[in-house]
Amino acid sequence: MIELIKNIKPDNRNPLAQQQKVLKKLLKKAKGTKFGEFYHFSQIKSSSNIISAFQNAVPIFDYEKMYHEWWKQTIDNEKNVSWPGDVKYLALTSGTSVGSSKFIPVTDDMVKAIKLVGTRIFLRFTKKEHRHLLKKRVLMLGGSSSLNKGNGALVGDLSGINLSNTPFWFRPIYLPGKEISDIKNWDERIDAIVKKAPEWDVGVISGIPSWVSLLIEKIINHYKLDTIHDIWPSLGAFIHGGIAFSPYKKSFEHLFAKPMIYVDTYLASEGFIAYQQEIDDEFMTLVLNNDIFFEFIPFDKDHFDSEGKLISSDHIVDYSGVEEGKDYAILLSNSAGAWRYQIGDIVRIIDKSKCQISIVGRTKLFLSVCGEHLSIDNMNMAVMAAEKEFEIRIPEFTVMSIPKNNFFTHRWFIGLNGDVNAENLRVFLDNKLMELNDDYRTERSSVLQDIELEILPNDVFFDFLSSQGKSGGQNKFPRVLKGKLKTAWEQFLSEKVN
Repeated sequence: MIELIKNIKPDNRNPLAQQQKVLKKLLKKAKGTKFGEFYHFSQIKSSSNIISAFQNAVPIFDYEKMYHEWWKQTIDNEKNVSWPGDVKYLALTSGTSVGSSKFIPVTDDMVKAIKLVGTRIFLRFTKKEHRHLLKKRVLMLGGSSSLNKGNGALVGDLSGINLSNTPFWFRPIYLPGKEISDIKNWDERIDAIVKKAPEWDVGVISGIPSWVSLLIEKIINHYKLDTIHDIWPSLGAFIHGGIAFSPYKKSFEHLFAKPMIYVDTYLASEGFIAYQQEIDDEFMTLVLNNDIFFEFIPFDKDHFDSEGKLISSDHIVDYSGVEEGKDYAILLSNSAGAWRYQIGDIVRIIDKSKCQISIVGRTKLFLSVCGEHLSIDNMNMAVMAAEKEFEIRIPEFTVMSIPKNNFFTHRWFIGLNGDVNAENLRVFLDNKLMELNDDYRTERSSVLQDIELEILPNDVFFDFLSSQGKSGGQNKFPRVLKGKLKTAWEQFLSEKVN
């Protein structure tokens, strides 16, 4: 345990020094791989400016490029491709919940790095006023820990992979336990948790907000409770991630009878990127000293087209070159053989000195059919304002664009708890977005000629995910609908009505 505590102490060096150390470690470890030899990692590691040499030698990769040029060999069970040895796990992800599946390599080194950050998070509860939570059980709601056998690797959700590698110190307090977490069918797993709920003394719960909310509501309804604290009186913290929590917070408050500690985390399929370091932090802190080297691409029209495709690699910076208040798409290199890899997420630098960020959205999940540049962050802020204005809860929503009379329309679909006039809500959201986004306001007087809104039962959103085979775990409903996803949603609603 002493050695564990030594390893999880924060690195007090400045961000650039931390990141230089991480990059040098990654290059040294991977220099003998096919990737490392092809891109001359040995020479890069010896350069006087290691970051510049790395950026000049190695191109930018998205999933398709990385898969076809390198990871396909890994998935075909070849060793030493882009990371030393074999790859034990493949994280199955669709990125936008119902898109084409991707297989992201996960190595033992990456699992170890994720464990270290997870331990740092739980160390937050060692302070005297929160220490009682560590004497209770921790319920983690994620993917099944029963993984599928691939071509030499085990395949599953990253949450399931992490559960199958539970740290020794965590096993005595972990719930729902191996027997239940091995259940592959999401609905059956939830039913098993509901059945066992009265036997557990839960202090902390962890998972994606939408599915945790669904579980808690099922328990409350099944046992005819007022709040979840009627059955879990010790519950004091919710560790969440995977999607912005702000639109869900108001919906959660009615599930609890006591004040809760909320801890935001940013765990992607490619590694643990950020988390709220202190209880009273408003934003997450980047993890700069734990096997991920970050680069940042300005998210603007000079670097990305309207569909979120990268069109320029100029002015890509490491963390030392970022600017506060500016939005960036993330590139990362990690200890699982991802190199200068676009993960598709966009972050805003909030406080550079504290390394604090917020997640703004995804490169391909902005609405900008006519230059309105509407981000998920804009939508979340408008929804929160509407919740306050009308005293309602909007746990789920999604937006898509449709052509109309040679112009365009945004169509909103709102999941609602409460009562509100749909037209009043539509007008309020539209006005709030014009207040938040100058480009949106400009286009609303020209090409973006109309806004439509439809209120749906919340169950419709979950039913759609289930119809696509994406129940529970790490799956979340996308806030923006495009392409095949948009078509599938329209067809689903049409069949639902008929």
